[in-house]
Amino acid sequence: MSIEQKIVAWDGKSSADIKAVYDTHHTETNFADRIIDLSCSKACEKGATWLIKAWLESGNGFGQSHIDRVYESLNQLEYWEAKLHVLQCIPFMPIPEAEIKNLHHFLQRALTDRNKFVRAWSYNGFYELSRQYPEYLNETKQHFEMAMRDEAPSVKARIRNIMKKGF
Repeated sequence: MSIEQKIVAWDGKSSADIKAVYDTHHTETNFADRIIDLSCSKACEKGATWLIKAWLESGNGFGQSHIDRVYESLNQLEYWEAKLHVLQCIPFMPIPEAEIKNLHHFLQRALTDRNKFVRAWSYNGFYELSRQYPEYLNETKQHFEMAMRDEAPSVKARIRNIMKKGF
């Protein structure tokens, strides 16, 4: 069974099953290209973005063309799980100058997502954006201040974790 077939067959819930897909395929030569391509498919985006996150968290990196492709695909993501996975990948992927506006737009939309995990990690995305591009620092601080007044406790906890980094 191909990696695409395995992702499509995945129930979207079992981390053991999607990890088994990662364990089976991550050593393939074109793994990074393949999972990025599959993340652009609605049928595969949850599983493929999980695999992207696992790849990066395992100490692997992406070349600039891979990073560009991930950032270019942000506005195509439909499922909250896929949005969350990509938001969690931002610390592993330098933000190309050409993708700032695209990422900023994605983060703005994510701040109002119904899912609190997506909202929480969008604040982390703003933090990463402001670290790399200081012109976003004031906006990020404003978002944090509003969130500390209005957001769910879990979102506030994420912001407190960011602030512990010296922000």
